[in-house]
Amino acid sequence: MINVGVLGLGMMGLTHLDAYSKRSDAQVVAISDKMPERLEGKVKAQGNVEGQAKGEFDLSQARKYPEGMDLIKDPDVQLVDICLPTPLHVDFALAALAAGKHVLIEKPLARTAADAARLADAAEKAAGFSMVAMCMRFWPGWTWLKRVVEERTYGKVCAATFRRVACHPGGAFYSSGELSGGAILDLHIHDTDFVQYLFGMPQSVSSVGYSKVTSEIDHIVTHYRYRDVPMVVAEGSWSMSPGFPFNMAYTVNFERATAVYDLGAKPQLMLYEPNRPPHAVEMESGMGYDHEIGYFLECIAAGARPTRVTLRDGQRCIQIIEAESRSAKTGQPVAL
Repeated sequence: MINVGVLGLGMMGLTHLDAYSKRSDAQVVAISDKMPERLEGKVKAQGNVEGQAKGEFDLSQARKYPEGMDLIKDPDVQLVDICLPTPLHVDFALAALAAGKHVLIEKPLARTAADAARLADAAEKAAGFSMVAMCMRFWPGWTWLKRVVEERTYGKVCAATFRRVACHPGGAFYSSGELSGGAILDLHIHDTDFVQYLFGMPQSVSSVGYSKVTSEIDHIVTHYRYRDVPMVVAEGSWSMSPGFPFNMAYTVNFERATAVYDLGAKPQLMLYEPNRPPHAVEMESGMGYDHEIGYFLECIAAGARPTRVTLRDGQRCIQIIEAESRSAKTGQPVAL
């Protein structure tokens, strides 16, 4: 049994608590939030994806810490799960790693690639294991895509397009470009990371985008250039009008098939092959959050450092994001 402490009880903190509540190999022994009403469960954040932050964990079961550093010092806590605002990740993660704890850090790993590099460096020297919570690497339908791309089940990839769009989530944190990094860092990062997961570091990026709500880029379209894949494109936005539903989707065109995933469709994942009627692809149940937490707990139990996603991966992803931002602002491609 692994004892867990969760820092931050916003949307992602509550989503992680729900995931832990379903498992028999972990127990949440401590929680922390600076807002007393959150710590007592009087105010609860809402998710933007069905199934997020459902409130399945009983907060009364855990010790409560208004100060996150006090939770890190709790000798019963073995795994520190950091779901705090992005600019706070560095200080709390470094403290948890220095204390010998295992550490799970919500995305983005840090506000800048330089800060992310500090965390990756520390993690590689730490006794405890660490992982950044890039949930799309574990998401049903997206794990299928990773497998068929690697195995070339339908031949080479000719084109891959990704789209993740929503209205602005509201609130002071998400309205501040300085704090959140805008949609390019807080939302679009999921697809940038998955592009990296599928194809590696791009040679260069060419991006267009604009700011609407924050001082950073809130709507971005990027062409990632690779030698061996003709076209890889991703769009990310939280600039849609209020009431616009969150959606994530991909279309990947292989030599011998076309795969289409759409969160809002039923079925969500369809495959189109020559000489065969279009058909749904069977996906595993659950959400990426459940699977990523399960994977990390299994790594800890086995005494094996995570390889599916590392803090170094999180650093490289932010490097790509920062190149996208420079490209959008200058109108020029940026090499990586």
